[in-house]
Amino acid sequence: MHTIKNITKQELYKTLSQRFETQEKKLSDIPNPALLHDAPNAAKKIAQAIRDNKKITLVGDYDVDGVSSTAIMVDFFRQIPYPLEAIIPNRFKDGYGVSPSILQRIDADLVITVDNGIAANAAASICKERGIDLIITDHHTPTKNLPEALYIVDPKLEECDYPFKEICGAQVAWLLLGLLKKELGLSINMKQFLDILAIAIIADIMPLININRTLVKEGLKLIETSSRPSSIIIRDFLNKKKITSEDIAFAIAPRINSAGRLEDASIALDFYTAPDTNRAFQQFELLGQLNTLRKETEAQTTQEATHAVDENALITVVAGEGWHEGVVGIVASRLVDTFAKPAIVLSIENGVAKGSARSIGEVSIFKLIQSCEHLLTKFGGHTMAAGLGLLEENIPAFITAINASAKAINPQDFIPKESVLGILNTEDIDLKILDLLEEFEPYGEANNRPSFLLQSAEVVSIKLMGADKSHSRIEVRQHPHQRKTVELIAFRTVYEMPADKKITASYKIAKNEFNGRITPQLLVDKIY
Repeated sequence: MHTIKNITKQELYKTLSQRFETQEKKLSDIPNPALLHDAPNAAKKIAQAIRDNKKITLVGDYDVDGVSSTAIMVDFFRQIPYPLEAIIPNRFKDGYGVSPSILQRIDADLVITVDNGIAANAAASICKERGIDLIITDHHTPTKNLPEALYIVDPKLEECDYPFKEICGAQVAWLLLGLLKKELGLSINMKQFLDILAIAIIADIMPLININRTLVKEGLKLIETSSRPSSIIIRDFLNKKKITSEDIAFAIAPRINSAGRLEDASIALDFYTAPDTNRAFQQFELLGQLNTLRKETEAQTTQEATHAVDENALITVVAGEGWHEGVVGIVASRLVDTFAKPAIVLSIENGVAKGSARSIGEVSIFKLIQSCEHLLTKFGGHTMAAGLGLLEENIPAFITAINASAKAINPQDFIPKESVLGILNTEDIDLKILDLLEEFEPYGEANNRPSFLLQSAEVVSIKLMGADKSHSRIEVRQHPHQRKTVELIAFRTVYEMPADKKITASYKIAKNEFNGRITPQLLVDKIY
């Protein structure tokens, strides 16, 4: 590690301030949705279909962003009121997005996609043949050949003039609904959806800068006050005065995601759109059970995948027969953390491999996968995460090809972006630093919660905690002469007393609220 210097509270404030070039944006600064290419035409078309009493079907996606997009749409149409058939594909039976197999179940005049569709060429052709109008709304990176849809609304299209491109699928859907509301002359307040929207932005790892920052801030506030049954359940579950983006990322998003990963995303959609808190609570309990199951499945698969890694390869590619398709994305993230390089994890069934990819640093995993297009049956995604499919027999060729492509990448691009800001004096870890850190929330992609370093600190004691004793509470003293000790919490780590009783670790500071008392809590990032 390069030398890391001490940092004071003042220096920390200055460093964090420099992350944002401009003044905080207000909701009124959100660019006009009419700037989204073809969005005004799409809104007019949907409004016409409603006036003509046409049958409208929505096709969503099974991740948090896709379910959130679907929930916002469903809620909006309920308020018109107009019947909307909403379908979220099943990961195992239907595969991803609006696919030919999904279309067999659909009988509609107009099909609208949310958070998917930019690569749905086959489905678009079928819609054309059957005389179904297709409107695609998505935020994924388009490939060369676009599907033949009536309208495509996607900020990543070259011809799109929307000034901020890094928005998730739910934002695209929400912006389009803003235009539809105008077309139909409705008085629906679009701010009421910000609670769901914030969860989608955080879960889909959108950069928390510009308008995303504002939407997440306002959305988190709304979760604290909204009368939406799902938001009431979320705030009861978190039981905190102030909900942060990390609460959503670590405690809520994985639960919502687990439905589509292990069973069917309709469970999560029912949670979001529950008419009362009883129903919302039932669905949330179910999501909790699925999430526990997901953790067990994921731990098992991660163990097997780790043993299969070729540490000399630039890009980790591992494949396993019968690995659960729903957890390969999370396993890929774990491998990235362990081996500090991009990872692709494939699940094989009946000679066909389906998988997920996660990246690191500045490496675009999407471009790398695209360079091996000739070996794939399908692929899609963005810079940091992607999905792909191929025949089992092509896996060795794919591994060779993607590693050959990776040789052209600047080695600097592989360096993880998370960097330690400095060494804090233990005396500075107090309630004031919690207030300082709170000023720069929400933290997440492009605005990471700052990490600090403890260097060769003395380990005083270690206690294991949690039902299965899988987390460590490490009491340390930064300097030998100090009386004051601090506690480090290392989740999913069983830490044993080192021979020299010294520890070097990076950590983040979080707020711990217990019995009405607030204290700073140090959460270990990495033990060196």
